[in-house]
Amino acid sequence: MHNALQRHYGIDEKEALTASELAALAGISRSTARGHLGKLAAAQLVAVTQKRRNRYYRIASPLVARMLESIKAVAALETPARNQPRSAQDDALRFARSCYDHLADRLGVALADALVAKKFVVLSEEGGALTARGQKFLCDFGADLTAKSGSRRIFCRACLDWSERRRHIAGLAGAAILTRLVALNWLARARGSRALRLTPAGQRGLREAFGIADGRAKIQLT
Repeated sequence: MHNALQRHYGIDEKEALTASELAALAGISRSTARGHLGKLAAAQLVAVTQKRRNRYYRIASPLVARMLESIKAVAALETPARNQPRSAQDDALRFARSCYDHLADRLGVALADALVAKKFVVLSEEGGALTARGQKFLCDFGADLTAKSGSRRIFCRACLDWSERRRHIAGLAGAAILTRLVALNWLARARGSRALRLTPAGQRGLREAFGIADGRAKIQLT
């Protein structure tokens, strides 16, 4: 059940899913899904929103999402790669997806590499930081780096990508970058999936703003 949530969780109420939708994604019965979701809600791992006759479930917080991503990243490191056929949906997720509220997979790693190469961001196992030049660049780009009142969220940190096994940018900075990319229509969200589609405008924009060329099979920095 948590795998279905992790693969398809939304970052707001509109993207949350019902027990029936999650059951279909997980390939289990609705009664089984409701039982699992009840336990997850009791443990405060998922948040539940009642809307009319339906209950909508989503990952409870960035902290929980980070925990799940970390578990998957460790599992990926410990498990040897298998030669198994992948679906079009798997390929879409591995190209670009939201990791709770920031950009991940090949495109997320490529963007992190571009910002590190320009000395706008510093990423390490210990954490991450935006340089003064990096903050100016992202503010000029239109990313909102202002923390919400009372927020204790980490400003910038490295997040190990479970499929690429390399780092992408998380924290408030990572979320601000993804929000801006979606607002510009450079990336488009899909209902019921964390996959993000790169638009023609996004291909041009990423090349001009970040120096990223999308070869689809392999992303290169220009």
